[in-house]
Amino acid sequence: MTIPKSGTAGQVETTFISIIFAVSCGHFLNDVMQSMLPAIYPILRNNYGLTFLQIGIITAVYQMTGSVLQPLIGFYTDKKPSPYSLPFASASTMVGLLLLANAHHYYILLIGSAFVGLGSSIFHPEASRVARLASGGKYGIAQSIFQVGGNCGSAIGPVIAAAFISQQQRIGWLSLLAFFGIIILTFVSHWYANNLKRRLTKKTSANQHHLPKAKVRNAIFVLVGLMFAKYVYMASMQNYYMFYTMEKFGVSLHQAQLLLFLYLGGIAIGTIFGGPIGDRIGARTVIWVSILGVFPFTVILPYVSLPFTAILTVIIGMILASAFPAIVVFAQELMPGKVGTVAGLFFGLSFGIGALSAAALGRVMDIVGSQTMFEICSYMPALGLIAVFLPKIRTGRA
Repeated sequence: MTIPKSGTAGQVETTFISIIFAVSCGHFLNDVMQSMLPAIYPILRNNYGLTFLQIGIITAVYQMTGSVLQPLIGFYTDKKPSPYSLPFASASTMVGLLLLANAHHYYILLIGSAFVGLGSSIFHPEASRVARLASGGKYGIAQSIFQVGGNCGSAIGPVIAAAFISQQQRIGWLSLLAFFGIIILTFVSHWYANNLKRRLTKKTSANQHHLPKAKVRNAIFVLVGLMFAKYVYMASMQNYYMFYTMEKFGVSLHQAQLLLFLYLGGIAIGTIFGGPIGDRIGARTVIWVSILGVFPFTVILPYVSLPFTAILTVIIGMILASAFPAIVVFAQELMPGKVGTVAGLFFGLSFGIGALSAAALGRVMDIVGSQTMFEICSYMPALGLIAVFLPKIRTGRA
């Protein structure tokens, strides 16, 4: 792309692109630090003699910290944006990592997990708002770039854990990533603060869909139901897929971590295409195809051999991941002017549903085993049928 030497248009566009990628990089670092926690569960289980229920509680603590606070933070920042809260989010994650690395008791693990969750609860609403502000109207693409940074981080986290974290104390080295996050997000926060000043000097218009409030409320409930189907299944994969493959196929811990990487890599690929496709054919269509379209693959996953398991997990990750950018964009169109609230709500739901599911599925796995648990979860995407109740949105400028 050629950038004009003079004229502000090219400069502004270039600045927007750099900000989107910078905030995506911040999302990458944030989710690398989060995803390493499930990847070291086998180490923590050996060090502390944990049950699967206790492992699920660790996940519940750091995800519930994020899920409960994110909508509240998003609602607050819709009223009073806080640009420099972004580097503070990385600082909170850094504290959590250092506590996890040096914990000598199970309760310290829970406190460290809470700080990691707090960092994410602060990061996601404001970072999602920055991506939308820098989008130039291409909301799906901007949301995909932002989200794929997080998904790439989630995919690489287990690989980093497999390669470098053989002992609990080595988790502390990941605090360097949090430090880099502070630097990058300080740059983003400076642009964000200047952008807010410019927006105060001129009137801006918002997209209005002209739907009655009852339809908006019902559509939000449908989206919540779709999030439930998506993240219950994802909780089974992200938290217990390694244990499942180790028990069923007898693979090593290192091989199980690589299989998890394949699944998370599929999620990253699916996220890249979800937003641009949504900008072309509509977020509603992407949501419908993504949730329900993955159902045939999840149903057969518990019954295939190891090579087909590896292939199917990539396909499942790709299809399922394309829904989230579309859900966020669709919800933001339903609730114009409430970008932070929507981002906080749906990022918070992803954390909260995952948290409760992790604890519940851990208990189910203790009782019936990994095979039966995965067979039960394979039917969750069938709930994608409720996407038929999502309204078609025709927006206009107010």
